[in-house]
Amino acid sequence: MRDGRDDVTPPQSAGAEGLITASFIVAILAAVSLGVVYGLGGQPQAEGALLAAALGGIGVGIISWGKYLMANGPFVQEREPLTSTPEEREEFEESFERGREEIGRRRVLGGLLAGALAALGGALVFPIRSLGPSPGQSLNHTAWTPGARLVDQSDRPVNVNDVGVGGVVTVFPAGFAGDANAQTLLIHVADQPIVTKPGRETWSPNGFLAFSKVCTHAGCPVGLYQQKTQQLLCPCHQSLFDVGKGAKPVFGPAPRSLPQLPLAVDAEGILIAQHDFDEPVGPSFWNRA
Repeated sequence: MRDGRDDVTPPQSAGAEGLITASFIVAILAAVSLGVVYGLGGQPQAEGALLAAALGGIGVGIISWGKYLMANGPFVQEREPLTSTPEEREEFEESFERGREEIGRRRVLGGLLAGALAALGGALVFPIRSLGPSPGQSLNHTAWTPGARLVDQSDRPVNVNDVGVGGVVTVFPAGFAGDANAQTLLIHVADQPIVTKPGRETWSPNGFLAFSKVCTHAGCPVGLYQQKTQQLLCPCHQSLFDVGKGAKPVFGPAPRSLPQLPLAVDAEGILIAQHDFDEPVGPSFWNRA
C-alpha cells in the first residue's frame, strides 16, 4: 500500500519542462557545432568545451526529467500478504496508467532527448577520420623491389668498393632516400659471402649483409655496429642482434630478428636488392595475426 501521497505531476512541472527543453536544445546545438568545428580543421579547446556542453546538456535534461516530471516516492508496500487484493491491483493499474500518460504527454521532450543523443553520436563519428586511411597491406611491404639500387642518404648509388670491411652505411632503394620504412643497414662483415640462415646462400655478395634499420621492439633506429662481436645495438632499449645469425636478438626486449634484405651486385659493381625484405619490418605487432 502507499502512504496516501498521490503521484500526480508536481506543480513545478512547467518550469522543469522549460529547463529540460533548454538543456536538450543546448546539447543538440553543441553537438552539431562540435562536428562543424572538427570539419573546419579542429580546435582542441573549442572541441572540449562543446563536448562538455553536449554531455552536460543531456545529463541535466535527463536528471531534471527524472526529478521533476516523473512520479516520486516515498512508496510503502507491506510485505504480507504476498497476494494482492483487488483494491491493490486496481490501484497499481491506475498508477501505471498515470505514469504511461505522463510519459506520453512528454513526447516533445522525448524527441529532443533522442535528437540530442543522435547529434552527439553523429559528432563523435568525425574524430574517426583523424585515424587516417586504413594501412591495408602497406605494412607488409617496403619500397624495395627486385633490382633496386642501394643508395645513401644523398641518393648516390653504393658501389662494392665504397665500404670497407667493418663499415656500415644506412641505405635506401633508389628514388626513396629517407624512406622510414625502407631504411636499411648495409654492413660489410667480411671478404666472403656469409650464410646467416639456410636458404640465404646468395644474399651476401662480397660479404655484404643488409638488415632493416627499424627495431622489431618499438621501431627505434638500430644503428650501432660492433665489428669485433658482429652485433648490432638498438640504443633505445638496448636490444642486441647477432649479425652472423641473421640479426637474431640475443639481448633486450626485441622479440624477433631484424628482417634481412637479399643483395646482389649489378654489372657496374653497384649493390642492388634481389627483392623486398623476407618479412614485414618494424615492431612485431604489425604482422601478428
